[in-house]
Amino acid sequence: MSTLPLFALLTDVNVLAQHGNPDAPVAGLTLDSRQAGPGMLFCALRGTATDGHKFIATAVQQGVGVVVCEELPAELNPATTYVLVADSAAALGPIASAFYGHPSRQLQLIGVTGTNGKTTCATLLHKLLRELGYHAGLLSTVQNQIDETVIASTHTTPDAIRLNELLARMVAAGCTHACMEVSSHAVAQHRVDGLRFVGGIFTNLTHDHLDYHGTFDNYLKAKKGFFDALPKTAFALTNADDKRGPVMLQNTAARRATYSLRTAATFRARLVANEMHGLLLEMDGQEVHFRLIGVFNAYNLLAVYGAAVLLGEDPTEALTILSGLTTAPGRFEPVAVLGNAIMGLVDYAHTPDALENVLQTLHQTRRPEQHIITVVGCGGNRDAAKRPIMARLAAQLSDQVILTADNPRDEDPLEILRQMQAGLTPPADAHTQLIADRRQAIRAAVALARPGDLVLVAGKGHETYQEIKGVKSPFDDREELRAALLETN
Repeated sequence: MSTLPLFALLTDVNVLAQHGNPDAPVAGLTLDSRQAGPGMLFCALRGTATDGHKFIATAVQQGVGVVVCEELPAELNPATTYVLVADSAAALGPIASAFYGHPSRQLQLIGVTGTNGKTTCATLLHKLLRELGYHAGLLSTVQNQIDETVIASTHTTPDAIRLNELLARMVAAGCTHACMEVSSHAVAQHRVDGLRFVGGIFTNLTHDHLDYHGTFDNYLKAKKGFFDALPKTAFALTNADDKRGPVMLQNTAARRATYSLRTAATFRARLVANEMHGLLLEMDGQEVHFRLIGVFNAYNLLAVYGAAVLLGEDPTEALTILSGLTTAPGRFEPVAVLGNAIMGLVDYAHTPDALENVLQTLHQTRRPEQHIITVVGCGGNRDAAKRPIMARLAAQLSDQVILTADNPRDEDPLEILRQMQAGLTPPADAHTQLIADRRQAIRAAVALARPGDLVLVAGKGHETYQEIKGVKSPFDDREELRAALLETN
């Protein structure tokens, strides 16, 4: 990356005051004082756990040329340029975008937001665009991708620096399109500020992330903020069957479009059949069989189809390609072992709505003699209000339930399970067990199953680790379920 003068990075930033050299050369950006060095710009962010302003002195000692902050230190280093702004996070997005050459302006960038379905929609749209012959990038919870090159993902939406760096790599690799999940945290923390989107998709809004946003209204406003910022050249595609769908369109300048299974909409589909081997939908007057399962995936497919048409793609070709695509890893992913008639499923369902959708789908597609055994937990240091709701739904919609640890993080796993158990009432508690060890819980679920039964392991999906007391240890629900099925052969 070439060095740029500071003034070139501040074109879209509301600067309150500046002390030092406006032409200071900037060769790199960082949020971490430990990575600061000569020629770099250090941005002091006020985070939920720590305040970057506490580390300005450290960054200056390590030779940074520029500091962006909301509060100037008592003593200013004459060799350092200080840029005072009202909100460091809001300033960082435009700075990072300018530093990396405004990569989003060189891409057809589509953002997907909502509680559930973001990963599936972004992944399906990325696959569809590549099948259509485009070079395309993907930014998702599961993984980041530049065409076929896979890059590990640590957040649903990366910080503004990492985000623009990845988009710049996509541009350099010849990508013309990019699909990305836009989390509520990313909007609230201004991580997507400075990006230019050609379209936004809203999936749904249900109970989640209240540990961070505080209230459901704040959560709603964060999602809506993404659509409020879309330009008039973009499209805003929303789920008309979600009661918050119309809210997303209230103040947007973008072209408005809707999709629905139940009411009049720009893009309409009718559910013909929902079976274990796939969905049959009538979409835009054509009956099409899809490999995905469940009503929730009917919405995901319809959203992606609508986005493709709004991007100018041929409707028939888009439908043809979508009919052959599979979903993202860890999303209603089957796990089977040759010779074992028990059917295993792993799903990322970690909200009440997502868990209910998955279990309802199993009820709609199973045979009468098939039992459903569910293994589910709730993450630590996250919204605790959903814990009893998750347990109650699992018990109501399963024949047997095992409550277990998810990622307990800094919390006591047994206390999380007790909070989940509080949602149970007779007779549901009679067919519910508590087994804190997730590996043992999965094995116990398989041991309970008879040939033909369905074992659902919910909550972690694609994740390949378990986080306990700050330590991440290897753990993959898919591998553990497969191993348990092999043991019963």
